[in-house]
Amino acid sequence: MIKGNFIDNLPKVYGLYTGGFLIFILLMAVLEQMGMTADTIGILFVAFTVLIYAAIGWLSRTMQVDAYYVAGRQVPSVFNGMATAADWMSGASFVAMAGGIYFGGHGYLAFVVGWTGGYVLVASLLAPYLRKFGCYTVPDFIGTRYGGNMARFLAVVVLVVTSFTYVTAQINATGTIASRALQIPFEVGVWFGLLGILLCSMLGGMRAVTWTQVAQYIVLIIAYLVPVFWMSNKQGFGLVPQLVYGDAVMRITELEAVYGLGTLPAVEGAAGGLRALSVPHVAAGTGLAAWKFVTLVLCMMAGTASLPHILMRYFTTPTVRAARNSVAWSLFFIFLLYFTAPALATFTKLQVLDPSLPTGIIGKAISDVNSLEWIQKWSNVGFLQIIDGNGNGILDLNEFFMRGDIVVLATPEIAGLPYVISGLVAAGGMAAAMSTADGLLLAIANALSHDLYYKIIDPKAETHVRLLVARILLIVIGAAGAFVASLKLTSILGAVAWAFDFACSGLLFPIVLGIWWKRANRAGAIAGMLFGFAAGSWYLYMVRFAGMDPWIGIDHLRFGMIGMPVSLIAMVVVSLMTAEPDEEIKQMVDDTRVPAGKAILASSH
Repeated sequence: MIKGNFIDNLPKVYGLYTGGFLIFILLMAVLEQMGMTADTIGILFVAFTVLIYAAIGWLSRTMQVDAYYVAGRQVPSVFNGMATAADWMSGASFVAMAGGIYFGGHGYLAFVVGWTGGYVLVASLLAPYLRKFGCYTVPDFIGTRYGGNMARFLAVVVLVVTSFTYVTAQINATGTIASRALQIPFEVGVWFGLLGILLCSMLGGMRAVTWTQVAQYIVLIIAYLVPVFWMSNKQGFGLVPQLVYGDAVMRITELEAVYGLGTLPAVEGAAGGLRALSVPHVAAGTGLAAWKFVTLVLCMMAGTASLPHILMRYFTTPTVRAARNSVAWSLFFIFLLYFTAPALATFTKLQVLDPSLPTGIIGKAISDVNSLEWIQKWSNVGFLQIIDGNGNGILDLNEFFMRGDIVVLATPEIAGLPYVISGLVAAGGMAAAMSTADGLLLAIANALSHDLYYKIIDPKAETHVRLLVARILLIVIGAAGAFVASLKLTSILGAVAWAFDFACSGLLFPIVLGIWWKRANRAGAIAGMLFGFAAGSWYLYMVRFAGMDPWIGIDHLRFGMIGMPVSLIAMVVVSLMTAEPDEEIKQMVDDTRVPAGKAILASSH
C-alpha cells in the first residue's frame, strides 16, 4: 500500500507500473507458447497499454486551471524529463526515423543531430527563462512580453498550424499501428488512434498528459531497445549493438554492390508512398550532400527550440532550476532511443538483404517470399508490395517496395523474433505517437481556449467555461487531424519536418529576442511572425505543390531556411524603426533573466 503524497511516491508508483508491464510481457510470451495467435497478442498489447493510459487520464481529471494548463507546476525534474522525452519522441522518432535511415542512409542522421542539438538551445536560451516568466502557453509569453492582441493572435495562428501539422503525423502513426494490429484499413485505424489519444488528455489536461507520458516513455523505450539487443546477439555482433553495428554496415555495402544498387532499372506500378531499395542515396562526400545535411540540422535545431508543445513542458516544473535540470534529463532519456536508431535500421536491413540469414528475401523466389506471413500481413494493409518487373520469378532489389514508416514496426517479424516482441513494438509505437499527440492537441486547445477565447474574446469567462471550451476544442481538432492524416498527404517524417519549419519560421526569433533583446517591440514581433511564417509557407507551397525548383538545394523539408532569415530581418528592422518598449517591459525582460524569485506572471492568471 502506497501512503503519503503522490509526488513523493512517484518512484514507487512507476516502479510498480514498470514491474507490472514486464509481468504482462512475460504472460504474453507464455500465452504465445501455449498457442495464442499472433493477431490476438497484438490486439492485447495495444489494448492493454491504451487502457492503462486512459485510466491514468481518468484518475488525473481536474477542474483547476493551474492543474489543467501546467500540471500545478509540481512535476519533478526527472519525471518531467521522461514526460518531455515521450512528448518529443513521436511517431517520427519511434516509427519513421529508423525507416528514413534504412532507405536514405547517413543523410537522415541530420534529424537525430538537429533534434538532439536543439535541446542545447532550449536549455541555454529558453526553458529557464520561460519558466521564470510564469506563462501558461507560448502565445501567453508573446502576448504579455510584447503587449496587444495582434501579437498574441499571430502566435496562436503559428502554434495551431505547427502543432496541427505535427499532430496529423502522430495520428498517421497510430493509424499505421492500429491497421496492422487490428487488420483494418488505415483510414479506419486513424480514428481508433484518435480515440485513445483523447481518452488520455481530455479530462485532466496537462496533469493527465504528464503522468500518462511518463508511463508511455517506459513502454516505448523498452519496446525500442529489446529487438535491437535481440538481433545484435542473434546475428553475432555482440552485447552492445550501438557500438558494433559498423560491421553490419560493411556487410550491407558488400551486398548492395552484389545486387547492383543504383544500376537496376526502375520498376513501375508500386502504390504511392512505397519505396524500393534500389536507388542509392547521395554520396556522403559531395558538397550538395553536406549542404543538405547542415541545412536540415539547422532547421531541426531551430524548430526544436520553437515547438510550443515542448516549451510548455518546462512550464510545469516547481522552480527555474528544476526547468533547467529537466532539460538535461530530457536529453538523457531521448539519447537512449536516438543512439539506438541507426543500429536498428542497420540490423533490419541486413536481415532483408543477407541470403545467408534465414530471413533474407532478396534473390529468393518471389513465390516463396509471398508465402511469408509478415509479407502477407503488411501487404494486406497496403504498406508493402512485390512486383516481378522482369518476370524471372526472382526478387530483385528494385522489386521490393515498402513504406519507410513500417520498418521499426515490422522489424521483429522480419527478424523472425517471437510475436510477443512484435506486440511490444506495436505498443511502443502507439505510446510514442499518442504521447506526442496528447501534448500537441493540448498545446492547440490551450492556446485557443486561454489565449484566444479567454484573453481576447471573453476575459471574464469562468473557470468551468474555459475548461469546457478547451475540451471541446480537443475533440474538434483531433477529429480534423484524423481526417487529414487519412488523406496520406506526406510521410510521417515529412509532416514532422514541416512542423519544425513552420515553428522556426514564425516563433523562434520573437521568443528568443523577447528574452534577450530589450529593444524588441510589438511591431517588430508582429512583423517577424507575419513575414517569416508567410515566406516559409509560400516557399513550401511553391516547391512541394507548384513545381518550382528548389533554391540551392533547399527542398520542402528545409523551408525554415527561408522563413527564419526573413523573420529575423523583419523583426530587427521594424523594431529599430519604431518606438522602444516602455520601461515596465524592459524591467520585465531584466527580471526574466534572473534565475531566482517568484514567477513574473504568478498573480496574473
